[in-house]
Amino acid sequence: MFFVFHLFCGSRSATTCLSSLPTKSFFVMPRYKRLVDNIFPEDPEDGLVKANMEKLTFYALSAPEKLDRIGAYLSERLSRDVARHRYGYVCIAMEALDQLLMACHCQSINLFVESFLKMVRKLLESDKPNLQILGTNSFVKFANIEEDTPSYHRSYDFFVSRFSEMCHSSFEDPDVRTKIRMAGIKGLQGVVRKTVNDELQANIWDPQHMDKIVPSLLFNLQSGERTESRSPSPLQASEKEKESPVELTERCFRELLGRAAYGNIKNAVTPVLMHLDNHSLWEGKTFAVRCFKIIMYSIQSQHSHLVIQQLLGHLDANSKNSATVRAGIVEVLLEAAAIAASGSVGPTVLEVFNTLLRQLRLSADYELTGSYDGSTNIGTKIIKAHEERQLQEAVIRTIGSFANTLPTYQRSEVMLFIMGKIPVPGIHPALPSSGCGSEGTRMIQVMLLKSLVQVTAGFQTTNMLTALPTSFLEPLLSFFLTEDPEIRLLVLQILLSLIDRHDNTAKFRDISIISDISLLKLKVDKCSRQDNLFMKKHGQQLYRHIYLGCKEQSSGRQHYESLFALLGILSVELANEEVVVDLIRLALALQDLALSTDEDLPVFNRCAVHALAAAYLNLICQLTTVPAFCQHIQEVIEVRQKKSPYFLPEDVFIDDPKLLSSAEKVEGDVLFLQSKITEVLGGSGYNTDRLATPYVPQYTDEDRLSKRKSIGETVSLQVEMESRNSPEKEEVERTPAEEITFETLKNAIGTVGMEEQERERRRQVVEKFQKAPFEEIAAHCGARATLLQSKLNQIFDITIRPPPSPSGTISSGYGQSQSRSIPIYEMKFPDLCVY
Repeated sequence: MFFVFHLFCGSRSATTCLSSLPTKSFFVMPRYKRLVDNIFPEDPEDGLVKANMEKLTFYALSAPEKLDRIGAYLSERLSRDVARHRYGYVCIAMEALDQLLMACHCQSINLFVESFLKMVRKLLESDKPNLQILGTNSFVKFANIEEDTPSYHRSYDFFVSRFSEMCHSSFEDPDVRTKIRMAGIKGLQGVVRKTVNDELQANIWDPQHMDKIVPSLLFNLQSGERTESRSPSPLQASEKEKESPVELTERCFRELLGRAAYGNIKNAVTPVLMHLDNHSLWEGKTFAVRCFKIIMYSIQSQHSHLVIQQLLGHLDANSKNSATVRAGIVEVLLEAAAIAASGSVGPTVLEVFNTLLRQLRLSADYELTGSYDGSTNIGTKIIKAHEERQLQEAVIRTIGSFANTLPTYQRSEVMLFIMGKIPVPGIHPALPSSGCGSEGTRMIQVMLLKSLVQVTAGFQTTNMLTALPTSFLEPLLSFFLTEDPEIRLLVLQILLSLIDRHDNTAKFRDISIISDISLLKLKVDKCSRQDNLFMKKHGQQLYRHIYLGCKEQSSGRQHYESLFALLGILSVELANEEVVVDLIRLALALQDLALSTDEDLPVFNRCAVHALAAAYLNLICQLTTVPAFCQHIQEVIEVRQKKSPYFLPEDVFIDDPKLLSSAEKVEGDVLFLQSKITEVLGGSGYNTDRLATPYVPQYTDEDRLSKRKSIGETVSLQVEMESRNSPEKEEVERTPAEEITFETLKNAIGTVGMEEQERERRRQVVEKFQKAPFEEIAAHCGARATLLQSKLNQIFDITIRPPPSPSGTISSGYGQSQSRSIPIYEMKFPDLCVY
């Protein structure tokens, strides 16, 4: 070069020659540009020149202030190569950018990143799939770099939109389409990783971003929907499955949800609900359940109740939608509650159950009225009624699923809450909407009692007084007096679930004569003090309802089997000596009920009651372990097996029972004798006086619900019950019965009339205080107070007298003379009274 320069200049000096040349002719290219140009080979197929790339990397590390210029120059070259369709050089430029990004971690990286993102954007805007995939891969590598310094001005809005668009690619070639969609998913995953933990970046959880990201992921998840809700481990998955869009989408979706904080759960779940609505995916249930399984397994457990609350709110918002849509939401709730376990309900326990109960009432209303109240998505009435019943069953199962996640004290509150919602004739309204009548009332009663069956299933408590408080037990037993057999059966199931604390119910399901109860392997604990208090308080109520349940003509095989199970559970769980005596009296009273000609019981019911009494006495005699008692029971059972098999459960509770002939007379040797049982148990220390007293149920005002109480029942049972059951009048009970005459019946009827008058007077008093004006009530109470005060004054005048006057008499204020009172110190007391 110097030789050429010398020839050109001749004999002139070098300085003179240089000054005479044009300035631009000898412009020297900056070193960073030369280093960048040197990494590009003459043939792009040869790839990046590695030796020169190492020089460029070393220069960038040595002079980090030049990094932004290097990036700008690379960006300029890449844009020129893209425009000229020289895609080989484009790939070399992106490879160089990737290597510089991975190598250079310094404060100047921010300026270089701007150039890098500009080039990635240029590639993503291209219509060439290969360039889009190339740009996405570079962006993913960049997303995995943890930057030391924050960026205040960087925006990823374009990348969210573009990657979401790629997730919905509809390219003709299926292989290319799959690659583009996977690139879009990876790009979204990179955006989330880059922005989710950077507080200085735009909030990726904003609805404007979530409404693009979440539907894009769900679209790809739905395109390859599978039956399994959770992806297999990488070791179990084949190579093809690892690269499938579905697996990649699920992994990205889980990562997104796993990073969601408390305040971001709503923004992440709302697009899921909207996507399922817009694409009618609730009705299929499978995909919706899968989505929320992914959500519940991915989010932090303490945030589970937020998802449940959003689902409940969405259920309310769709309350006028088709039954299949609501049933799908309820099924998702059921699965989500099972996954969330104790965290599913959150702080608003009763609100969760209130929403589900409201859906039950609405469903019953829709089924009865035949319309969705203006909804256009309605089928025929038959199809709709079938769908509504499916929805009701799903809601009931969901209520049970939520209840199983609650501790005991909260479950008791839920039981009381549901009981308060059950309509009682004459007390609570049937439905919020009018026009349903008794059919609607019965439907609500059945559904809410089924809900209680689900809530009480598996209920465990140590204190029966808290498990069955009066506020819950009394309304529950009131439904046992209704004529509906389904309602009575549900009440029995609820009682069995609450009283059985050792899972013994299944062992009493089949009513039969058990020869050896040790084969049942019953779990028996000693009766606690709380149990004794419970039976003293509520025992008579339970006995009475068992007796009345056996009287029901509509009772079937399931009712008697449940009644036998209830008697067995009472004997195992709550029986002390007094309870055992009462249960034996009850069994004998059931035998008398089956023999009674006054009761209009069908033949099957009479045989069933006889069989029930025999099965229970066989059970209780083995529990008491009194040999003579067991011997008497076994003797009667053996006689029945020979003469009257229709009085034993094995021949009654079958598909084709052998029943008693209506004209056949029941002989004494097939009956259990109260006198014999009293005698044998008295020798073992049991209360013979109580055993000798026949059991008669106490009738109360609850019987109005059954609508079958007659004057004859009142005279024969209710009037004499109080005296029969009082301990201080047991001597009177053993006296001969009074002869019944016309005067006796007349007096009894008169007593009933007086009771009716007294009941009417009380009703009028209550009605007066409910409807009368306040002034009238105040005046009435004031008059009573004045009368009471005057009476007290008269009493005080008589008992408390003023001191004596000197004249021996005192004058009252009304001019009347009163006898002279003697002071206490002047009174003469007998010697024995003085201490």
